[in-house]
Amino acid sequence: MRPPDTIRYAVVRELADRILALRPGKRVAVAVDGFDGAGKTVLADQLAEVVAAHRDVLRVSIDGFHRPEVERKRRGRGADTFYEDSYDYRSFRRAVVEPFRRGLPVTPAVHDVEQDRAVHPAPIDVGPATVLLVDGIFLQRPELDGVWDAAVWVDVPFEVSVPRGNARFGAGNDPDPEAASNARYVGGQRLYLAEADPRARATWVFDNTDLDRPVLSR
Repeated sequence: MRPPDTIRYAVVRELADRILALRPGKRVAVAVDGFDGAGKTVLADQLAEVVAAHRDVLRVSIDGFHRPEVERKRRGRGADTFYEDSYDYRSFRRAVVEPFRRGLPVTPAVHDVEQDRAVHPAPIDVGPATVLLVDGIFLQRPELDGVWDAAVWVDVPFEVSVPRGNARFGAGNDPDPEAASNARYVGGQRLYLAEADPRARATWVFDNTDLDRPVLSR
């Protein structure tokens, strides 16, 4: 987290306060949604740091619920398969959502996407007022209707998210959103925009285009 006297800290703190006001004394599930490269994971971690001073926090990433690579790419490498086949939402509901709502231990992941293998982490206990913060793409799609008490849309244009996301993988990745090498990922996220309209559905929009000066709105 950047120092408390920065603009970013103040905006993250404001969002954290809004999350803390949700369902006092009860468990709350919050999605931190947005494009690849929007800054979802960093924001979710920063929110967790602030919220944890007041309530128990459980951090989970939808990336722990990737399907095996053979399933993700069985129907090809097009935008539609990226959007439709990347994640195992039934396992996410079974391992995270359903036990969380009942106050039972949560299994935070079932698959390691980097090593492409199943994982079996120890379940994590859940308290009566735990805040579940889940980061990832496609979190407001139809398969997850009814899961969230609130959702944050981390808003950046593709012109920012693509080079920012590709920078994580080193040199040689084209920063142009319209480049052929980005078609699968950008195209899949455009399908998501068309089907789910996540920005309009979100509880809050966190404009993360300028990392030092984000803007929070409803």
